[in-house]
Amino acid sequence: MDRLTNRRTALGCLLLVPAMPPRAAPVVLEGRRFEERIELYGEPLLLNGTGLRAVAWIKGYAAGLYLTRRADSAPAVVAAPGPKRVRLQMLLDVSAAEFVKAFERGVHRNAPEAQHALLRERMDRFEALIRGVGKARKGDVYDLDYDPARGMVLGVNGTLRGDPVPGADLYGALLLAFVGDHPFDERLRAGLLGRGS
Repeated sequence: MDRLTNRRTALGCLLLVPAMPPRAAPVVLEGRRFEERIELYGEPLLLNGTGLRAVAWIKGYAAGLYLTRRADSAPAVVAAPGPKRVRLQMLLDVSAAEFVKAFERGVHRNAPEAQHALLRERMDRFEALIRGVGKARKGDVYDLDYDPARGMVLGVNGTLRGDPVPGADLYGALLLAFVGDHPFDERLRAGLLGRGS
């Protein structure tokens, strides 16, 4: 074959290869980056929304919610199939005791009272993981993941902490603390549901 035929063949092969979609720019909130797409437990997840936990002028953390498909309501977030992630990027130091207290309050305000006793032992296990980490420091990244095969998984700065805590109901209760009727923060809830922060 001559050089012209080779060039035409090469061009034809290039045209058969589908173009890769452009990668979306990460969302930056308070200087913290949240990728638009991640992979978790072998499945692609989308950034559903981001938000800021703040009281008056004190900013606690920037958060991002990742799901397999977009959801704009608490029931849709809880019902979304597959893995899920809530990523917290700390903006100040927080003691383990404060973290646990907020978790307790968020679950109790949003989960039905009949569910509290069913969650108690597993909540204790998750809270023990948080206490084992110690103080959350400014700049730390906490991943509260849901693995359908194992349950809730805690990662801190990219390192798995302890054993998974089983139960979709426990992870659902945690999600409701962020996006339920009585969330940690109304603006945070709106942001995680993709309604702006």
